[in-house]
Amino acid sequence: MTRTGGAAPAPTASFARRVLDAIAVWLDAEQDRLFLWLPVALGAGIAVYFVLAAEPLLWPALTALVAVLVMRRVAGDSLAAMIATGALVATAGGFALAKLRTETVRAPVLTRAIGPVIVEGWIEIVEARPERGERITLRVHRIEGLPPESWPARIRVRATKSESPLGAGDAVRFRALLSPPPGPALPGDHDFARQAWFLGIGAVGSTRSAPERIAIEGMPWSLRWRAPIERLRQAIGARVQAALPGETGAIAAALITGERGAISDATNEAYRDSGLLHILSISGLHMTIMAGAVFLAVRFLLALWPALALRFEIKKWAAVAAAIGALAYLLISGSAFPAVRSYIMISIMFLAILLDRPALALRNVALAALVILVIWPESLIDVSFQMSFAAVLGLVAAYELIRTREAERTVERSGRSLWRTIGLMIGGILVSTLVVSITVAPFAAYHFHKSQQYAMLANLIAVPICNLLVMPMALAALVAMPFGLEAPPLWLMGLGIDAMTWTAYKVAALPGAVTRIPAIPTAAFALMVIGGLWTCLWQTRLRWLGVVPFLAGLGIAPFRQAPDVYVGREGNLVVVRGEGRLLTALADRRAMFELGRILEHDGDGRRLEDVTAARGFRCDWSGCIVTVRERRIAVVRHAAAALEDCRTADIVVMAGSPGRDGACRRPGLVTISARELAAFGPHALYLGTGNAVRTETAADWRGVRPWSTPRPGAPVRGPLATIRAPAAGRLAEPSVEPDHDR
Repeated sequence: MTRTGGAAPAPTASFARRVLDAIAVWLDAEQDRLFLWLPVALGAGIAVYFVLAAEPLLWPALTALVAVLVMRRVAGDSLAAMIATGALVATAGGFALAKLRTETVRAPVLTRAIGPVIVEGWIEIVEARPERGERITLRVHRIEGLPPESWPARIRVRATKSESPLGAGDAVRFRALLSPPPGPALPGDHDFARQAWFLGIGAVGSTRSAPERIAIEGMPWSLRWRAPIERLRQAIGARVQAALPGETGAIAAALITGERGAISDATNEAYRDSGLLHILSISGLHMTIMAGAVFLAVRFLLALWPALALRFEIKKWAAVAAAIGALAYLLISGSAFPAVRSYIMISIMFLAILLDRPALALRNVALAALVILVIWPESLIDVSFQMSFAAVLGLVAAYELIRTREAERTVERSGRSLWRTIGLMIGGILVSTLVVSITVAPFAAYHFHKSQQYAMLANLIAVPICNLLVMPMALAALVAMPFGLEAPPLWLMGLGIDAMTWTAYKVAALPGAVTRIPAIPTAAFALMVIGGLWTCLWQTRLRWLGVVPFLAGLGIAPFRQAPDVYVGREGNLVVVRGEGRLLTALADRRAMFELGRILEHDGDGRRLEDVTAARGFRCDWSGCIVTVRERRIAVVRHAAAALEDCRTADIVVMAGSPGRDGACRRPGLVTISARELAAFGPHALYLGTGNAVRTETAADWRGVRPWSTPRPGAPVRGPLATIRAPAAGRLAEPSVEPDHDR
């Protein structure tokens, strides 16, 4: 008997329909959270721009943005269409904004080292470095021997301290050695030249004569209003250190003016290893305490007048006063990017108070991120942006979750006792530290290759001291300073700083306080970030699916292939992986920074002296020989040894004989000449089976970008017009800034 009715729907189609319906129901429930993903999509477009190996043209970027805008216009009004086209618009917009930002800040960059040359210009920033003189950022007026179209907009030089103090706005002349901003210390490392590009710094170096004041007409207008603020910062810093001499005063000045140069390396390391380094860098914590203190003080004072408190919304008045106070602190603290980002976020929260909206909300965090990425797209690849927003995102998401759970409880609570209040404060610090530690852990591992095991203990002691004593006394000192009464609050502030420093040193000295972590693959980092965003930004139970990519990233994190050989940019550093996969190095004094970065990427906590013992290297006056995985590696220091090493070695580093690199032409031989090092930067070699050797260079990772312009006459390798996943640490912000005066 044959069925004549309509055909039943196919099981596969029915299942697909149910899945689509379930997704539609879920998205409808999450509809008010979709805005939170807007900065994520914008950031995805910015990330695509920065991982390109070749600089894109402006018109294709703008054309793509127009095309997706048209697509959004003609798409339907269904939720799915809005999400898909909206994501495309945001991603294309992020790409276009990053390209526009690159073109907006475009300025000449030196392509070779020059000098000594006479330099004239106006000082923008003076940073004290007691152990290394001063670091000056100069707005260039003239550089001897260069045509005007080649003058960088700014240079940054190290200078010996002048007899008469220099200040922002001073016109000066000096002789200096200048060079292009340095590139990565190893393939895939942070690119200082890219950072300098967006700061408008086209050269770095050191002075060869003391800066002398001169008269120059035509100071740029932007410097005219910045110079008085910088001079005020210097004056405040001097007053603080006069009242609090020594390192306590240096830390106090850092917390008020943002100038950290006078803090010793040992103290910075102790704060870093104890998990307290965030206290020394003006960012969200300090801005929140300052703004919060102004808000509470103004609201308290206004509440003393019942006629005002009962007739007007004094909470909003206090919010306006706090926003103004936060702006003043931002200007005094140096307006560093982390502080600017914190100010924008706090301003949005105070605006929410004025509009009778919740101040602490993920929507405000997303709005702050959106504003920052639109204005400074390069912030996306800045570690301070990543870690600060990760911490705030985790805290606000946890706060919203706890608040929701509390609202669901119907049991009435009795009044709070003093001990209950103290317990809640301690519990809040513990929970906040735990949340922040979890959310920033992937960033700390990816960028700094460290994990602080006792950060919770250190923060439990130091954060209340900072919140209740140090920063309130800093605010009191600023208020009292015009009247010459800053000494008492600064003395109290110094007591708190000494307690925090004691905590940092004691916790950092505990056994196992710091765990070294080898560089992790970018794919692992990306999976953990995606998992964290998924968990924090959604609100239904499906948010916990974010644990899956997070655990997947955690699972593949240890499986990065590490290079077997590193060669430094000047050939004065050769690092090989010997027995037990430990590194040993052949290095001179100038290569210590590069060696330190290599050890940091390798998760190696040994001292540089232990690594530079050159175990395994056999050296004489003409060069060195070492064997790695049955490969003979020759480091040629003199041309006399080049021919013999080219016949007998598998890999030849010819840093000491640039004129003889053409003599090595043997099948299977890998050569690295001084000319190639100058053109392509540091090399990393991966030794495979047989005679296979894979070589990566810093130039391969940097690509052909405005901040990585090849030097004139440098050999050119194949086109790099591709998109690559960055190497581990490619977008990393280093924990130590290199000396630019070499």
